[in-house]
Amino acid sequence: MMFRAKPVLVACATVVLSLATGTAAYAAGGSSGAQVRYAKQGQIGEVVTNPYKIAPLTAIIKNGGYQLTGVTVRIVPKPNGSEIKYMVDDSELRTHGGIPVFGLYPDYVNTVEVSYTRISETGERKAISEKYTLYAPPVNTEVNGTVSMKSTMFKTCVVKSDPKFKDRLYLVNNLLVSPPKGSRVIWNNPAGGALEWSFYPQNAIIDASGEVRWYLNPDSIYDMASVYHAGVMMGFQQGKDGALTWGYGQRYVKYDIMGRKIFNRRLPISYNDFSHSMDQAQNGHYFLRVASSDVKRADGKNVRSVRDVITELSADGRVVDEWRLFDILDPYRSIVIKSLDQGAVCLNLDANAAGKTLSAKDLAEQDKSDKWGDITGVGIGRNWAHVNSVDYDPTDDSIIISSRHQSAIVKIGRDKKVKWILGAPDGWKPELARLTLTPVDKDGKPLKCEHGACENTDFDWTWTQHTAFRIDEKSDKRFIYLSVFDNGDGRHFEQPALADMKYSRAVIYKIDQQKRTVQQLWEYGKELGHKWYSPVTSLVQYEADKDSIMVYSATPEMKLEHGKAVGAPNPYLMEFNYGSKTPAFEIRILGSMGYQAMPFRIQKAFHHTDGNL
Repeated sequence: MMFRAKPVLVACATVVLSLATGTAAYAAGGSSGAQVRYAKQGQIGEVVTNPYKIAPLTAIIKNGGYQLTGVTVRIVPKPNGSEIKYMVDDSELRTHGGIPVFGLYPDYVNTVEVSYTRISETGERKAISEKYTLYAPPVNTEVNGTVSMKSTMFKTCVVKSDPKFKDRLYLVNNLLVSPPKGSRVIWNNPAGGALEWSFYPQNAIIDASGEVRWYLNPDSIYDMASVYHAGVMMGFQQGKDGALTWGYGQRYVKYDIMGRKIFNRRLPISYNDFSHSMDQAQNGHYFLRVASSDVKRADGKNVRSVRDVITELSADGRVVDEWRLFDILDPYRSIVIKSLDQGAVCLNLDANAAGKTLSAKDLAEQDKSDKWGDITGVGIGRNWAHVNSVDYDPTDDSIIISSRHQSAIVKIGRDKKVKWILGAPDGWKPELARLTLTPVDKDGKPLKCEHGACENTDFDWTWTQHTAFRIDEKSDKRFIYLSVFDNGDGRHFEQPALADMKYSRAVIYKIDQQKRTVQQLWEYGKELGHKWYSPVTSLVQYEADKDSIMVYSATPEMKLEHGKAVGAPNPYLMEFNYGSKTPAFEIRILGSMGYQAMPFRIQKAFHHTDGNL
């Protein structure tokens, strides 16, 4: 028997739009000029959602022609959710033409409480508190058409939550596999370059409950089919003015959290292939990890270099200085490169090469060839350094870099001279080996170390590490406290007998620059073994506001099988009270290729300390 479905009847009320009432009218203009007559909920202007096209979970409540001051915004949390509440400077109100609203839940009818003083054209001041009801749409990002990829936003699971961190917001900088529309675009001049790394962006801000409260929809500023508008979005930092800086491919950019463009610039022509690190320095300049567009090698060949140049740019984009690391370090030091797992060389994942290493013969044959680009090897024009962070030290006008493929952290002065190397002394030229720091115990006694290993101690160097950050609040001109993520591949210059013997660590070092020693103060991760092992990416960073260490183990549980990656990693996002070996806060990011993460400070974005930024 067949049943015919009954039609669904919807009762429709007739709506009369009158030009005489501002709240019900949707027309604009007219004989009186550019008067705005859009619907509005409250006592000022209309609501504009996603005002700058790249931040869908934001909105602006327009000022309605009034002057506003003394603004506070609160997003009413979901049951048992995390509250977002912030004050807004008058400068931000003027910049956005109204009240900026940040932190809407996606696919949800949000209640937004605002309080403000409204100043009329006659100078009358009226204190107002009111509620707005704002719907924000679901997260909408790129998909590849497969049923298994219905949503490209990661899921989260809160493992541990300390009340001290209940107000935290975290910016998570992750990556997605390139969808087909962009995966065929590779810059073959020669093979390799930024578009070989054209992963699709997955950048979001989550609250302490694990809910997405902001995400970047890059469509209007990103084009996977364009050499100059694609690449991997990396190196996010929140500056003193609260805005975000980062880079991707051939660009470096600055946007505020509402999505307003401050600048979006192509790299200076001398350089190409930004990735990993853009440091907003204390001197107001930007330090970018790039590569040289054209280098004349000693053999007379012209090549593009690979991830081995630091350029310093002024606020207006002029090149102030550069550090050409192939002239400063040794691009032929191969002891680390010969120990790397070729299946996971940073983001270049090749399961067919898992566990394999390069021999001296392999490197010698490679160097005789014209194989250039993003390949692990020695010599200018190959990925010999793979610098993944740069941090400016204002006490002596120097930079601190992390070189993954040298398993070394290096401090270099304005004069381009190496000040010290934190890493095993093996394999360096004598003049550089002399600059390696001496490991000491808590009493300052030198430790016995050979072939990258130190006996009878917990001290270890870092191996294929990421993020060597100076802890400014604890450091001075003599002593440097350094936070590092020790990924752990090629530990002690070898691959272990079994892959699951590898482990990663979050580490804090103390460097005495006068005595030229290094002491390991704290570590976490070794005791967890392989389950916490991140072969690539990740971050460790000190947070002064809570005297804590934030750790992002970004690629644990990544599996490589039958020539491809099987399943996405499940990153750990943690915060530790300084000195503690037990995390006070922990969120798992489920099913996502992690790069880095950091706390995002909402008050910094909207309520500047001097009121003039």
